[in-house]
Amino acid sequence: MGRSNKSTAIAAMLFSLAFGIFTSTAQADVKDYEFQLVQSGFKKGDGAIIAVRLVNKKSGKVVPDAVIFAKRIDMAPDAMQEMTAPLEQLPSTEPGIYRFRTDLMMEGRYRLSLGAKVQGEEGTVASQLVLKAVP
Repeated sequence: MGRSNKSTAIAAMLFSLAFGIFTSTAQADVKDYEFQLVQSGFKKGDGAIIAVRLVNKKSGKVVPDAVIFAKRIDMAPDAMQEMTAPLEQLPSTEPGIYRFRTDLMMEGRYRLSLGAKVQGEEGTVASQLVLKAVP
């Protein structure tokens, strides 16, 4: 093989490798992400702060800068889905942690439903997390 052919072959290999890395990164799936509660138990009452982290399940790393566009809290785990409470998103105190203020009106289990967009990914990350309000 001549010098020109070797250079062409090497360039083609490098291009193929770079293209393979690019396409495998671009084919991540929103199913690779999940929200996790930072803590699961909260004191019943007004002004409860709920913190969740968004994690890439493959890498284990937190994901900052997601856009949360849907949020709801209700008592569906205790068969009272009509019992909802206001849910206000608060500024993040650290990357990948998303905080919300709500009123946990009574003791019991609450369902926190979130929908988010992760930058660079198509689709929606949707989660339903169960937390408990205690006296």
